[in-house]
Amino acid sequence: MSDADFTPLRVTYRSPELNRTQIRDWAEANGYLVSERGRIAPEITEAFFAAHPEILEQASTFEMVRATARTPGASPEDYGWGKGSGLGDIYTIVFVRGLDEHEVLRRIGAADEDIRLIMDEDYSQPEGPEIITVRRIEDWTIAIEDCGWRASHMEALCPLSRDGGEAVAVMRHDYAARHRLAYAVDGEYLTDIDPAFPIERRGADPDRLNRYLRELGIDPAAEDRIDNAIPAALAIASRIAGVVVTPAHLRRPILGAAIPGAY
Repeated sequence: MSDADFTPLRVTYRSPELNRTQIRDWAEANGYLVSERGRIAPEITEAFFAAHPEILEQASTFEMVRATARTPGASPEDYGWGKGSGLGDIYTIVFVRGLDEHEVLRRIGAADEDIRLIMDEDYSQPEGPEIITVRRIEDWTIAIEDCGWRASHMEALCPLSRDGGEAVAVMRHDYAARHRLAYAVDGEYLTDIDPAFPIERRGADPDRLNRYLRELGIDPAAEDRIDNAIPAALAIASRIAGVVVTPAHLRRPILGAAIPGAY
C-alpha cells in the first residue's frame, strides 16, 4: 500500500453540551416514540437539533477515523446491514475454521440436549436461556450469540481453535467498557483488539492483525477513535476467513442452541 492509499479518512463531529436525558425528554414531549434504554433513532436526534440550532452552534468538534477498504476484500460497507438486522446492541459473531456446527456449539458451552432448531420467536431473555445460532459458510462455521459474549473470551475462543483450527470473534456491547475483536489459532489467544480504539491491543501476538487494520486505512500506531468500529471489525474477520456474513445467513429456522441459565 502506498502512503496515499494509507492516509486515514477522517470525519468531523460536533459535541454539543447536553444533559443525559435532554434529547429523550424533548422527543417524548413532542410525540416521538423512544425506548427507555438503548440508542435514540438518528431522525429524532436530527429533529432535536433542527429545533435547537443554537446548541450545535456552540458545540465543540472532534475527529474520528472512518474505516474504508483500501485493498480488495471485505469492507465495512459489507456490514451496513447490521443496523437493521435485529441483532440489537449486544451480540457476538464468531468465525470458526475446522469444526462443524454441533462441535462449535459444544465448545461454546451447549450440551447436546440444548441443541435444536432456533425459531423466529427465540431470543435471549434475562429469565430464559441464551440463544446461539450456527451456519456453515464454505470452510467456516459462523456462530451468532444473541445478547451474548462468551465466545469472544479466551476461555471459549481458544478451545474453538484447538487442534490446528482458527477462530475470530467480534463482540458488540454498547453498555460495556469496550467492544472486542479477538483472534486465536491452534488454541492460542493471539490478539485482543478494541475495534473502537485499535491502539489498545493485547494477547500473545497483539500486532498479528495490524496488516488488516492498515488495509482498512487504520494506523495501528495512532491513538485514533474509529467511527464504524463494528463494521470494521467484521470486515477484518471476513478478510481472515474469506467469507462475508449476509442477512440471508441470519434467517430462521436455523440450527442453534438454547443454553439454560447462561444469560
